[in-house]
Amino acid sequence: MTSNLTKLVLASGNAGKLKELSAMLAPLGIEVVPQTQFGVTDAEEPFFTFVENALTKARHAARQTGLPALADDSGLCVNALGGAPGVLSARYAGEPKSDQRNNQKLVKALADVADKSAYYYSVCVLVRHADDPQPIIVDGSWFGEISSAPRGEFGFGYDPHFWLPHLGKTAAELQPAEKNKLSHRGKAMRLLLEKLSEAT
Repeated sequence: MTSNLTKLVLASGNAGKLKELSAMLAPLGIEVVPQTQFGVTDAEEPFFTFVENALTKARHAARQTGLPALADDSGLCVNALGGAPGVLSARYAGEPKSDQRNNQKLVKALADVADKSAYYYSVCVLVRHADDPQPIIVDGSWFGEISSAPRGEFGFGYDPHFWLPHLGKTAAELQPAEKNKLSHRGKAMRLLLEKLSEAT
């Protein structure tokens, strides 16, 4: 099924995701090419669940490129906000997308809230072709808290405010390799790699 999988299209133009996922798949000899290289338009993400959005993005990229496609739909879920920003994480503060404005809105929303617990959640979907009836679907979570003051130079999105109490650091203070070991996306991708190796 996957032994000849050497190249796939990433259903995203996000440079941070491309860097993380390429590093994880490189040891398997799989080249990850962003959909922007093929001129693929962004898929609509009308759903309220990560898995539906990820599957839609993967099928869309596979259909437009003819290649196997990998999509990740992930976001930050804050318990005190009922799981928000959730699937709207990238656009939490509206268009155009802005990490800085998203973080400002989040910190403001939690300013008078005692419970700062939150978690990152990721769903990764791999389709071998656009109409693949059996996509590989994996997920992962990463638990922490939201800090009011940003720290760190690495990562992207909410990482500067995603505080990891057991490490005494934010996600943005972790070296990329360390983040990949701990993160929601890292956990999901390790499950995906296991499934790929089982299938070869």
